[in-house]
Amino acid sequence: MKKIECYIQPYELDKLSEKLWGVKGVKGLSATEVKGFGVQRGFKATETAKKGEVKLLPKLKIEMVVKEKDVKEITDKLVEVLRTGRLGDGKIFVTPVDDAVRTRTGERGQAAIE
Repeated sequence: MKKIECYIQPYELDKLSEKLWGVKGVKGLSATEVKGFGVQRGFKATETAKKGEVKLLPKLKIEMVVKEKDVKEITDKLVEVLRTGRLGDGKIFVTPVDDAVRTRTGERGQAAIE
């Protein structure tokens, strides 16, 4: 199993949710409001930052746990939907998940996420 974590612009959530509906391997996702900055330290290319200054910008963190075999298809779809070519399009991280447990039934591993 793998966890896909994706940081996106808040206004992209509806479009992303719609495009992920029906993508093989996507059984659900979680979205959390977060704030942060990247390479630009939160400033647009036209803005000037003072040394050490950062702006925390609102983002959404999307998380989903999927089968390893579905990761490429899902991440390709994320890039297809979210890429604008502008700064701030976001980042996608894929990490291993050692186990999962469905609290209601006690199912473990792959069965817990299906």
